[in-house]
Amino acid sequence: MPNLPSAKKHIRADARKAERNRYTRSTMRTAIRAARAGIAAKDDDAQDRLRMAMSKLDKAAKKGVIKKQTASRRKSRLMRLYNREVVAG
Repeated sequence: MPNLPSAKKHIRADARKAERNRYTRSTMRTAIRAARAGIAAKDDDAQDRLRMAMSKLDKAAKKGVIKKQTASRRKSRLMRLYNREVVAG
C-alpha cells in the first residue's frame, strides 16, 4: 500500500491510463477483425473497413498503446492480405 500522497495519485492515474489503453486496444482489435472478415468475404465495404482499421492502428500508436513499428507491420500485413484477396483475386 502506498504511503505518500504522490504514490496514491500515481495509482489512480495508472488506473485511468489502463482503462484508456484497454478501450483503445479493444476498438483496434475489433476494427482489425472486421477488416479481415470483410476481406475474406470480399465485401464491397472491405476497403472502408480496412481504412477504419488503419486509422485505429495509427491512433493506438499515437497514444502509445502499441509501438509505431507494430502498427506499421500490422497495417502492412492487412494491405498485403487485401491486395492478395480482393484486388488480385
